Amino acid sequence: MEYSRDDNKNLPLTKFESMLKTNHVLFFDSEEFENIIHHYLNQGKIALAKKAIKLGLGQHPTSINLRLFKVEIYVFEDKLIEADDLLNELYGLDPTNEELFIQKANIYSKKDEHLKAIEVLKHALELTDDAIDLYSLIGMEYLFLDNFEEAKAYFMKCLESDLEDYSALYNVIYCFEFLNQNEDAISYLNMFLDKNPYCEVAWHQLGKQYFILKDYRKALTAFDFAIISDDTFVGAYLERGKVLEQLKRYEDAIENYNITLKLDDPTSFALLRIGSCYEKLDNEDLALQYFDRTVHEDPLLDKGWIAITKFYNKKKNYQKALYYINKAINIDSENVIYWKLYSQINQRLNFYEEAERGFKKTLELGNYELNTWLSRGDLLIKLGEPEAAIYNFEQAIEFYPENAEIEYRLAGLYFLINENDKGTFHLKNGLRYNQEYTFIIDELFPKVSNRVLVKNLLKANL
Repeated sequence: MEYSRDDNKNLPLTKFESMLKTNHVLFFDSEEFENIIHHYLNQGKIALAKKAIKLGLGQHPTSINLRLFKVEIYVFEDKLIEADDLLNELYGLDPTNEELFIQKANIYSKKDEHLKAIEVLKHALELTDDAIDLYSLIGMEYLFLDNFEEAKAYFMKCLESDLEDYSALYNVIYCFEFLNQNEDAISYLNMFLDKNPYCEVAWHQLGKQYFILKDYRKALTAFDFAIISDDTFVGAYLERGKVLEQLKRYEDAIENYNITLKLDDPTSFALLRIGSCYEKLDNEDLALQYFDRTVHEDPLLDKGWIAITKFYNKKKNYQKALYYINKAINIDSENVIYWKLYSQINQRLNFYEEAERGFKKTLELGNYELNTWLSRGDLLIKLGEPEAAIYNFEQAIEFYPENAEIEYRLAGLYFLINENDKGTFHLKNGLRYNQEYTFIIDELFPKVSNRVLVKNLLKANL
């Protein structure tokens, strides 16, 4: 039993908490202690749970259930040796107690010994008449092992015993999705709905499977049934809005997203999608209004800042785009997408030093796309920093060996600083890898392209 503050049966809990404030020790039977401890553990109040265990064992030192709570605390605190020792002691007293095996499995799981945990839990199945919790625990252990087929089978067993075990239903669908078995997921959900036709969660999950398969008409029907089953189901309205967007029914999508704003606190996702729909309807004022609300609602949502920045980018209002991307970077300076946009916008404004700084930061954050290396190197060439450009491209070639675009750039740079042997080496590499990129020499290094040595090398190899 779990206590509630509004429950008249919580007298033992009130009595216990009153006792803690005084020096008077009151008596509780062992079951009352168990309920008090269970309440505190569910509330995450570990210190109070430990006090209750200590006092409980003081009054009922032979209680196996109270000592099992002590094991649970040991496991929680990663005192696995102490937990194991106490479990072994309790096993000698009550070898058929299924909770002993559950806690033993918990210890194995903490040690990442998931197969042993499964073995112990399967033994516990032989000792119980109520297997649902054990099926769920076994399913979770199989998930830890990435054995999604076995995990799926055990979560299905949970649903065979309890059709309203939505946690198990979500886990079953998660396994189907991970295995890319969307058609099988649809078949399973349809069978489930035959038994439980008003389950909004199952209709919602069915709609998501159809959405993945881009069967938007069936997805829409599934979300309709989810809403019929529960007309306050926010998730169904959000997913229905996404489907309507795919069908280019933007006004209907906005209507669904707006319903979610009335049913619950505004979500940045809904606000962003409304803004995007208005943008597609060419209603720029309302699009901007909702993009602005998105970033105010959740300043950490990068999609909001990206949407408003790209909006101004499309309008070629680069100053405004730069203003918003700078605000985004001030909030999260480790976001690679922000820095890429920052660089692109600065490039369009001919702020080459800032653009180069942005690409450099992008690389430092681990974005090693070829275009990032090329863009940064080209900017360094434009800024008259050939040595820095060479270093950039030498790094790039480690990630993209035998790349003609890099080789021609290195060739041009080495010729530019009169290191002709290295220039020749890289030019021959470029010609060997792809002759179609020779225009790079003309475009980026016009002075170099007129040199006799370069012209002769090109002629000899073309």
